[in-house]
Amino acid sequence: MSDNELGIFLRTRRETLTPAQVGLPAGARRRTPGLRRAEVAALAGVSVEYVTRLEQGRDRRPSVQVLSALAGTLRLTASERVHLHRLTKAADGGFTCSGGASPNRTVRPTVQALLDRFEPAPAVLLNRLSEALAWTDGYERLAGPVGLLDGSPPNLARFIFTDDRARTAYPDWDRIADQQVAALKQGPFRTDPHVGALADELTVTAGTAFTGRVDTVPGLPESSGVARLVHPGAGELRLAYETLELPADDDQHLVVHLPADDATSAALDRLTGRRPGGLRAVSG
Repeated sequence: MSDNELGIFLRTRRETLTPAQVGLPAGARRRTPGLRRAEVAALAGVSVEYVTRLEQGRDRRPSVQVLSALAGTLRLTASERVHLHRLTKAADGGFTCSGGASPNRTVRPTVQALLDRFEPAPAVLLNRLSEALAWTDGYERLAGPVGLLDGSPPNLARFIFTDDRARTAYPDWDRIADQQVAALKQGPFRTDPHVGALADELTVTAGTAFTGRVDTVPGLPESSGVARLVHPGAGELRLAYETLELPADDDQHLVVHLPADDATSAALDRLTGRRPGGLRAVSG
């Protein structure tokens, strides 16, 4: 599996940009998606050879000035710029934010109280191993019948990659699998022994469905969006989700789901037994 996270990130971002987005003519018969390396190099003021070395992992410590130029050329968002900086620091090795500490499985009382306030919305507390530590009744009604809460503790990554029910539950399974790998790769990934052990397990149990994504998906999951879920009792649901990061000492995050359309709003109301409009739809 690749350890060239900086190169993967730069290449995937280059391939998502169109010439028009950076003020260049499209030209004819482009053989590669997005921008060419030469175009990125010209816009960033570096050589094509240097961009190639970065993408291939032969240089992992670009200067701050080069990072800034590449970030501007690739139109990176604020969170993507932070991620880019972290990737260059990770190349030094020997230091991780977690310090080798075990994944936090303790739910602070104030976090539990906050989670309770989200009822009847489906909300779940996850740690860096994608273990579900606590959840609302609304989430249990949503995820329990699908099978996602099986296990002690339940683990989202294991469910996505090793449980056959996951492909039925998620019509957009490929996208969900990409996001799950991105979440695991966020941060130190294999330099964290606990995340590394889970990655080793999934390498064996899921094979190329997992390892192929590790080699190609950058470690920057979407913090919000809309996901489709097929519930055995409620049918297909469109759920808008928001990820709320807790303080670094917690090393946990909350994921809150809301209906993305009126049909899903009505279906969730039926699941919770609440009056119509208990969970109003938000735009996806």
